[in-house]
Amino acid sequence: MEIPLLSFFTGGGFFDIGFKQAGFSVCWTNENCPAFITGYEYGMSSWLSSLGKRAQAASIANPKSICNLTSLGVLREAFAGPRPKLFGVIGGPPCPDFSNGGTHAGGNGSNGILTSVFANMICELHPTFFVIENVSGLYRVRKHRAFLEIKIAQLRERGYAVDYKILNALELGVPQYRERLFIVGIKKNIAQCGAERKLTVAEEGWFTWPIVDAYTGAKSLPWPTTAPFGEKPTKPKEIPLELTVYPALFGKGDPEKLPNGCDFFNPYSSRFNTIPEGDVARKSFKRLHRYRFSPTAWYGNQEVHLHPSKARRLSVREALRIQSVPDEYVLPEEMTLSAKFKLVCNGVPCVMASHLATAVKSFLKRASA
Repeated sequence: MEIPLLSFFTGGGFFDIGFKQAGFSVCWTNENCPAFITGYEYGMSSWLSSLGKRAQAASIANPKSICNLTSLGVLREAFAGPRPKLFGVIGGPPCPDFSNGGTHAGGNGSNGILTSVFANMICELHPTFFVIENVSGLYRVRKHRAFLEIKIAQLRERGYAVDYKILNALELGVPQYRERLFIVGIKKNIAQCGAERKLTVAEEGWFTWPIVDAYTGAKSLPWPTTAPFGEKPTKPKEIPLELTVYPALFGKGDPEKLPNGCDFFNPYSSRFNTIPEGDVARKSFKRLHRYRFSPTAWYGNQEVHLHPSKARRLSVREALRIQSVPDEYVLPEEMTLSAKFKLVCNGVPCVMASHLATAVKSFLKRASA
């Protein structure tokens, strides 16, 4: 039986895809950005139809801001009858107020406050478990960590064992250096069964976080540096090809022949022809190296990373691949390029989400054994 999930801050649905791939069932979604709703409904419908299942077109269950939702209303929308004994809540509240590229307004910022609202909603819904995703700055920046600790204490008071960790997508098999903070909470009696021991109130390290041994410490591998634009560098033998952008941009068929493959900003500057392959030291005009991982896919003001061998920025399809989104997920033509790239870079890489979801499912299975 698939475990039902309520998805908040659904965005384009990448987090949902990872949990679906791990065998969960997303039965309710919430997103209030009109562009993201358009992208989600088109993209998820195209992906679901590719699975060969007779599925209804994907749609966002509730387009209101989480600030305007009630726990009772959410439960009524999500479940036709009584609430199930086992269900979860997932979501990644907007993170600019905690990120280095944002304002550092913290929990009092217009976006940061949504993390508090989300924590309150979880306490009211009282699911079996929850997973919260945010930027690493929520833990690494001292003033933000103080806010995080308050929220975690609140959730623990509601009867949850809570654990948290910064995971890097690169170490889970995604060709991108992307650190994200994940907070996992499970009702304490269930968590103790899964951990096979009694847990103290504030105990950490009890959850079995996903690890891919082959990629642990991947950043320390002898990655290539730069090469003149237009040349064909060779791949170092020690580098796993799957951790480079090569398969996404060169090795899995021509992305330009796929939907969204020609969705890129037109190149006007002569700099597109001069920046070396692999030069990502600058704030803008970062050019990827075909045999290296991508820096964090976090685009703004058309500053999408440059293609290693072509005088242009990445296309939407190429960016989706770097986020490990299936090719069957397609964004509609009517979406603006800016909206498409914003949707892509706001998502959790699907492979990363799938690894985490599998870890949650395995823990719950062990707890029920």
